Amino acid sequence: MAVPRFKTSKARTRRRQSINMKLSSPTLIECSTCGNHVLLHRVCPKCGFYRGKQIIVPESKV
Repeated sequence: MAVPRFKTSKARTRRRQSINMKLSSPTLIECSTCGNHVLLHRVCPKCGFYRGKQIIVPESKV
């Protein structure tokens, strides 16, 4: 079995680990009714539609 010849420094270890810990941005889609950017599988907060049906009445229309 291979044995490391030298101790791996904290900087080198953390640099290697940081590559895999990056946060990914959420996937946004365009609302089919109003064109607002919305998270997947969520009701549009601007118009209240989800999959072509009115689910909620937004506060701006009340």
